[in-house]
Amino acid sequence: MTKNIFNFIATIIIAGILSQFLPWWSIMVAAFASSLFISLKKTSVFVVPFLAIMVFWMGYAFWLSNANDFILAKKIAVLLPLNGNAFLLILVTGIIGGFAAGISGIFGKQCVTLLSKR
Repeated sequence: MTKNIFNFIATIIIAGILSQFLPWWSIMVAAFASSLFISLKKTSVFVVPFLAIMVFWMGYAFWLSNANDFILAKKIAVLLPLNGNAFLLILVTGIIGGFAAGISGIFGKQCVTLLSKR
């Protein structure tokens, strides 16, 4: 349980730092790195990075959108089949980022497993 929490926090911190300098895919690097150094078991290999980046991206998207009263988010939500709902757009954003991080977390665990068997 403590490894899950530590991995969750480490993923968010690494993603926050890397997001300042790298493009959107830096969240995948953060999930990969945290899975390399903090080993998780079973489904938590996917779920913990998924939830960490989902929370991170949703919070960051809300913070950025709140600064301009969700004007741009509403316009983007009209382009997608979301009926102009900015909060639904923020949820979709978080889910997409979470899937990318979860898959990257699985890849990090697989790399650890591959290298430890040699």
